[in-house]
Amino acid sequence: MPRRSKIFVKGKGDMQTFWLRKTKAPKLKGSGKKNDMNTVAETDDETDGESDSMEESGLAFDFDADQGMTKIERLVEWNLEVLGSLLQQVIASRGGVVNDIDCLASAEKNIGRDGGTVLDEFTPIIPLKRFEAGDLRALRRASFIDLGDQAKSQLRSYLSEIAGLYRDNRFHSFEHASHVTASVKKLLTRMLQVGEANYLAAVRSEIQRADNDVNLVDLPGHCFGITTDPLAQFAVVFSAIIHDVDHPGVPNAQLVKEKTRNAEIYKKSVAEQNSVELAWEMLMSDEYSALRACIYQTESDLRRFRQLVVNTVLATDIADKELQALRKNRWEAAFSNSSLTLADNQDDRKATIVIEHLIQASDVSHTMQHWHIYKEWNEKFFMECYGAYKEGRADFDPSVSWYEGEIGFFDFYVIPLAKKLDRCGVFGVSSDEYLEYAEANRDEWVREGKDLVQEYVAKYSAEHSTL
Repeated sequence: MPRRSKIFVKGKGDMQTFWLRKTKAPKLKGSGKKNDMNTVAETDDETDGESDSMEESGLAFDFDADQGMTKIERLVEWNLEVLGSLLQQVIASRGGVVNDIDCLASAEKNIGRDGGTVLDEFTPIIPLKRFEAGDLRALRRASFIDLGDQAKSQLRSYLSEIAGLYRDNRFHSFEHASHVTASVKKLLTRMLQVGEANYLAAVRSEIQRADNDVNLVDLPGHCFGITTDPLAQFAVVFSAIIHDVDHPGVPNAQLVKEKTRNAEIYKKSVAEQNSVELAWEMLMSDEYSALRACIYQTESDLRRFRQLVVNTVLATDIADKELQALRKNRWEAAFSNSSLTLADNQDDRKATIVIEHLIQASDVSHTMQHWHIYKEWNEKFFMECYGAYKEGRADFDPSVSWYEGEIGFFDFYVIPLAKKLDRCGVFGVSSDEYLEYAEANRDEWVREGKDLVQEYVAKYSAEHSTL
């Protein structure tokens, strides 16, 4: 069936693309679900407004009309399938072992509780786990792993509770988190190293991976080890889902100015640290023990999972100039020409910084997608910021500088970030696609942005007018 919007193809312009309806697809064992999360169908009138955004971001799915599910419930089910398939690979990577983890109770209780903050836990290099070529065969059988009804139920419950922790913000919402997750999923599944393209083509028939599946098994050492570390992949997607939990709808600088309780505790990256703390504390509760046993079986994997989550969520704080400068320096250390002579952990160094840039790109992925997706989320963000101003939680009227601010955001953050995705050489065609959309959206904003800002203001006024 045709997609609702056309896509831009370099050298060809706008082109019509189509969705393929799958009639048979592997289901996550233990799910008890009848519908196929990869199937795309026309939505009813109630959901039609969200379908365009979902299709473009990978959030399209098909549910029977009589299920009567809310948007949040649909998003929970979609995230359940994404995380569930990654958990299958995590379990497969350790030979299918899922034992109780009572022996880790003390480690779980104490991790992250050494008196410091989440920001204090940040580390510039996270060691990833790599597999020999012979170990990949087991990973390719991950779809046969049964998570079990208990773990599956706990994962659904956890995602539902996470969704409930998101506030009713126009932009920083569970829908935004799911949009970010879709981008992370897309970038992970498309990780390719140009230098190995010919070799990958030779073994492609053996790997047999569908582009739309979250089956990220690749060659040892490929993409600096990210694609051969299922726990790292799971952690990044998990982080995308929880990265804005309890976001207050105003930036960290405002929280510090207001001297909120969290600002007094964390000082910097206030919202991000709070999100990690809340999501982690919930995960560590007794009711999610079976889910945690699927994620890790050893203390070393527990600590590595925690570290990946901390680094990934903290990377979404792009407003702190000091933290951004540190990331820029670490990028140069990893990918400058002179970095070839650095220590043996250079792949881990590169993997760590690539993961951070992957989540950063995904966090603003609407700027690097089709124009109507960008416009939709730009309006949501404006409404959130303008609402904060009207409520006295911002010093300046964002409508005054929104037009110029977006141009600067494209020029000094979005487009350079898209170029970095290309420079690190692991995202294949996605890096070109993101850059082309970013540049096209920037040009379109220059033409239409001023009128759109006026429309945003008028729409806000109409929504909040009193009779």
